Amino acid sequence: MALRRITQETFDAAVRENVDEFEMDPAEALREAVEQFQSQGVDLSCIVKAVPTEPSDDKQQEQTHKILQTLESLRIATESEDVSKTKAASDIKRFTEECLLGFAQRYLAAQKGAYPIILSYCQKSMDEQEAVLAALSALAALTDGQPDLLDAEGKRFLLDVFEKHGADSCVTRAAISTVRHCCLKHEQNRQDLVKAGVLPLLTNAIKQHSECADVVKEAAGALRVMTFDDDIRVSFGQAHEHAKMIVLQHNGLKVLIESAKAHDGNTSVLSELCATLSRLAVRNEFCQDICDLGGLKLMMTLLADSYESAELVRQVLSAIRAVAGNDDVKDAVVKAGGVQLIVIAVNRHMTVSPVCEQGCACLAVLALRKPKNCKVIMEEGGVLAAVQSMKAHSGVGNVQKQACMLLRNLVSHQPNYSQLILEMGVEALILQALRTHQDCGDVAKAALRDLGCKVELRELWTGKGGGITN
Repeated sequence: MALRRITQETFDAAVRENVDEFEMDPAEALREAVEQFQSQGVDLSCIVKAVPTEPSDDKQQEQTHKILQTLESLRIATESEDVSKTKAASDIKRFTEECLLGFAQRYLAAQKGAYPIILSYCQKSMDEQEAVLAALSALAALTDGQPDLLDAEGKRFLLDVFEKHGADSCVTRAAISTVRHCCLKHEQNRQDLVKAGVLPLLTNAIKQHSECADVVKEAAGALRVMTFDDDIRVSFGQAHEHAKMIVLQHNGLKVLIESAKAHDGNTSVLSELCATLSRLAVRNEFCQDICDLGGLKLMMTLLADSYESAELVRQVLSAIRAVAGNDDVKDAVVKAGGVQLIVIAVNRHMTVSPVCEQGCACLAVLALRKPKNCKVIMEEGGVLAAVQSMKAHSGVGNVQKQACMLLRNLVSHQPNYSQLILEMGVEALILQALRTHQDCGDVAKAALRDLGCKVELRELWTGKGGGITN
């Protein structure tokens, strides 16, 4: 059942009523209002759960939230020539800070017309580096989770910023952050900005500011968002086409791999770069290109040297999984000792379900149609790592699914492994996954079938039967 929604005004009125009519103190009045609406099934995720405050401006008598007071002050600053730049700069900084408190603040500001006010301030600040940085930071904060706010004028402004302030790493980072926020879950914004030429701006930012970890990380994230297909309002997006453009037209693979080499030791940046590489491995030849450019060697090195970072390990495993879609790369991974490193990584982070999921998925891909690889996986303890993952994360469907896929791939062409695997108690684990996780159904049954276990494979409809009667 869908949750009910209320306006900010309705919530604030309830808080004021608790104070005025029931003589509660502000904290108690707020808590009572929250509990009251939640008990009625109201969604409060877009509601600022704070007591409205008295405005600092004596001319304004109505109580309201701080972010709206700041927004009003900004509106006056953008419309008047009399307001000092120092005052406006202070207001834009306070507005950004309020937006960063949470989505509810950003949503309320947007509902009260914040976007055109902030964009106007951005445009007026274009010629001053410090001012445009503050303005862009506010725009990036406001659009976080609200990509629909961006309009054609805003897109032109963002592209102009790259052209005019591309040499400044801080301004570039803020512009890229805004692009990323506005393209997440918004296919039209992605397509419009790609057509306008944002992809070379992002790859060039990585090259131009190769020593700036913040810019590299932000730009890699923005490139990755361009390959998403996450807008439920659109039936078919351009994710695949955008990935091809990044690789073929803008040399994206080399840019990312060279950048990763330059930031050796920075796990945060390396995680972002590996995540983006995995999104670009959409073609067989791209997987091979990543290997030829030194990407696979880099991934093996990261697994060996940075195995303590669970997040980095997860992203590296995801990248290996992606590039191993190429059969030649599968063999290269195994030859480079990848199986042993993957098993070590999974065992090291056995309590972290995303690592276990990606580790099992990697081994499953390496085993697919590769009997020699299956032998290595068996010898290096890959099955035991999968079994332990299933036991440690029985409630995580994705872990169960990938582990079942690995077990199935190991025995589909090598049935002689079945008895060894069954002796580890996998049949009970697979049956439990089958009962617990609906989306594990097909792969779990396939694993049981190929392991030689009893499994019910129901044929729901054969296409045969009597004719249609009126």
